[in-house]
Amino acid sequence: MEKLPKINIIYEDNHLLVVEKPVNIPVQEDISQDIDMITLLKKYRIKKENKKGDAYIGLVHRLDRPVGGIMVFAKTSKAASRLSEEIRNNTFHKTYLAVIQGTMPKEGKLEDYLIKDNNRNISYIATKDKGKYSALEYKILNTKNNLSLVEINLITGRSHQIRLQFASRNHPLLGDSKYGNNPNNINIALFAKSITFTHPTTKEKLTFTLDIPNRYPFNIF
Repeated sequence: MEKLPKINIIYEDNHLLVVEKPVNIPVQEDISQDIDMITLLKKYRIKKENKKGDAYIGLVHRLDRPVGGIMVFAKTSKAASRLSEEIRNNTFHKTYLAVIQGTMPKEGKLEDYLIKDNNRNISYIATKDKGKYSALEYKILNTKNNLSLVEINLITGRSHQIRLQFASRNHPLLGDSKYGNNPNNINIALFAKSITFTHPTTKEKLTFTLDIPNRYPFNIF
């Protein structure tokens, strides 16, 4: 019998599932054919609710495969639609922790125009007429051994945005093989710390936050 990864369920009601995505599990099925979050959560619902057949899990936002942290999934199509609308309207807020190489000013805002090459799965800094506006705010929480622990408020949610915006300023994320270098072959130092959104049916403002991971390099600060 296939042994499935255990998923930390942070919050659940009839409309939502808020979970902690483990590192190195894709959000949805990809060419690797490895087990993915949507499949895991469907299996969870089928078992818990004693369902016959399939269960609905709606994807409303993503995390790159090597990135762990907090995510919300919809249990109904109506919830998925309303959460997706929040993301389009920039009322769905996401905060990340990252460890970058080097040091930067204590806080600031990074603004660029990004374009993605889908064939190569890589993003680039582009000109205003070709790229999509991309912005984030950051705050340096601590520095040690020429590394900085950074809290990031993502204003827009472009593909690989955090990784590219810091790398383009010569401060790549530790462990980022795609936009930096990773000689020690460690996992990328990026973690989805918290999300804030309006509940799709009750209209209550909800915030869910995870503790800083107790693993390298987050645990050196």
